[in-house]
Amino acid sequence: MQHLIRLDHESTRSLYLQLEEQISELITTGQITGGTRLPSERQLAEDLGVSRSTVQQSYTMLRERRMIVGQGRQGSIVPAEAARLRSGMDRLRGFTQEMAELGRTASTRVLEHRIVTDRSVASLFGLPSTARFLFLVRIRLGDDVPLSRETAWYSLDAAPFLEGADLEGSIYGQLAAEGLIPAHCDQTIEATPPTQSERDIFGFEEAVPCLLIKRRTYLRDGPMVEYVEGVFRGDTYIYRLRLDS
Repeated sequence: MQHLIRLDHESTRSLYLQLEEQISELITTGQITGGTRLPSERQLAEDLGVSRSTVQQSYTMLRERRMIVGQGRQGSIVPAEAARLRSGMDRLRGFTQEMAELGRTASTRVLEHRIVTDRSVASLFGLPSTARFLFLVRIRLGDDVPLSRETAWYSLDAAPFLEGADLEGSIYGQLAAEGLIPAHCDQTIEATPPTQSERDIFGFEEAVPCLLIKRRTYLRDGPMVEYVEGVFRGDTYIYRLRLDS
């Protein structure tokens, strides 16, 4: 790890911040993998030619972000879940497909589901107030690690079969099996603090910033089929976007 770190001693930016940022980047890009044991504070300080307190401050910040965890006399290691998921935004994909492309196994825990009518939700879909929806709250996991909590509404006008669907399976996969292909979505992403229930789900002792993703998904023949609000853990997810000129 040491040979990958380059500290600028002439910079006005503190050395401990430079070190924390570079180690974090090495973890999120996979150059330092889950399960790796980091050098001791004393050893890394000697290798980089900095004070031990510099390394100590950097490690403390990384532990607060859950990028590393202390193991007593054994030092600090990178937990498996710290290697962030770098999800692309170049095309529409469901969670199950996304996890498969990232080499992870997707699973779901359904917290709540029912058939509802809701005037405000119906207006989002451009439907009458009497329109019926599948309301669904679920936790999405990758390799058994909770990654998001989703609250979703699915139009039973557009996809009536969802009333009896497998709610722990891929909704997009079931739509496709019925010949209902999601064609495009309108999506926004913003920062949000997790609620206490979300902190409990993600195992956060402190409030770690999360990503709130709101998505409206449309079928190929036009109707809106899904509105979903998903809170994704900010210590795990990075969204990648390519912009061409």
